[in-house]
Amino acid sequence: MSFSSFDYQMMSRAIHLAQKGRFTTAPNPNVGCVITQGEQIVGEGFHYRAGEPHAEVHALTMAGKLSAGATAYVTLEPCSHYGRTPPCAEGLIKAGVKKVICAMQDPNPQVSGRGINMLRDAGIEVEVGLLQSDAEALNPAFIKRMKTGMPFVQLKMAASLDGQTALANGKSQWITSPQARQNVQTYRAQAGAILSTSQTVLDDNASLTVRWNELPDSVKQHFPQTEIRQPARVILDRHNKLHSGLALFSRYGGPVLRVAEDNADVMVELNVNNQLDLHQILATLVRVHNINHVWVEAGATLAKSLLEAQLVDELIVYLAPKLMGSDGRGLFGALGLTDMNQVPELDIEDCRMVGPDIRIVAVPKPI
Repeated sequence: MSFSSFDYQMMSRAIHLAQKGRFTTAPNPNVGCVITQGEQIVGEGFHYRAGEPHAEVHALTMAGKLSAGATAYVTLEPCSHYGRTPPCAEGLIKAGVKKVICAMQDPNPQVSGRGINMLRDAGIEVEVGLLQSDAEALNPAFIKRMKTGMPFVQLKMAASLDGQTALANGKSQWITSPQARQNVQTYRAQAGAILSTSQTVLDDNASLTVRWNELPDSVKQHFPQTEIRQPARVILDRHNKLHSGLALFSRYGGPVLRVAEDNADVMVELNVNNQLDLHQILATLVRVHNINHVWVEAGATLAKSLLEAQLVDELIVYLAPKLMGSDGRGLFGALGLTDMNQVPELDIEDCRMVGPDIRIVAVPKPI
């Protein structure tokens, strides 16, 4: 299978369009579509929100009669089932599209390939795999949920250059710069839930909301404040420390889901270490609350537990150009390691300056 340079250009355009939905589509995937006649774009679109028309529908509407005999470039295999919207594969067939190029198949094993087969059965030429890795990067959370039933977990930490998250007396505001804290807002806005602990909420009187005024201008120009999704706030509160006087309850934001053994919004069992079962919590967020993507902001105890349970997909660390000394509080506390072959290793995917701070994005290697 070979693709032309024009094919690459059009799929790149479809991927760029899909990215426009990253703050609004969850739990649906980000999808873009471009329709061409010859080497002219006649229609394009992207999926904006669950329950609203998919990318292909927007592109077909724009193309109108020019869809007949056209080529459609789609970042994800067109759906083949009736949900809140009709199947896009059926729409492409009715429009008379001649060829469909998909970047990737649907990752849901129960439906993967059905849209492609529907198109082929209708006599439409279908090719798959153009810029597949770029398309997969659009939807890591959706893909993980479809393949494993678990959410994509990003763990955010902030520390001084010598790895301290707070002074010995517990003071930590603010280690990082305003630019780094603004950058965090962009991550929060893309998540379905923010996971934290009641202790962290109490220590900082944290509201854990997306602060629209701190989002980049490039985001605010395209998404009015009312359109930005406020993630659910999922708080581990086994000892019932949360109270109504906290900013968590007094400021605008997503729903607060308290997690405990009983009498809670999310009820889970204790694990063998007599702690709330993190695997069960994350699986419940997917199964019951329809959350694909979890952003974690908490202290060393929860961070350590998530890492040890191999539940972290991506670690995002902001390092400030400050020194706080070994009497401070470390990122992950004591790991109890006795040999170098026990040391967790990371693949660093990105490292860049955010204001005066360094932001490192890394993926934990399997233990």
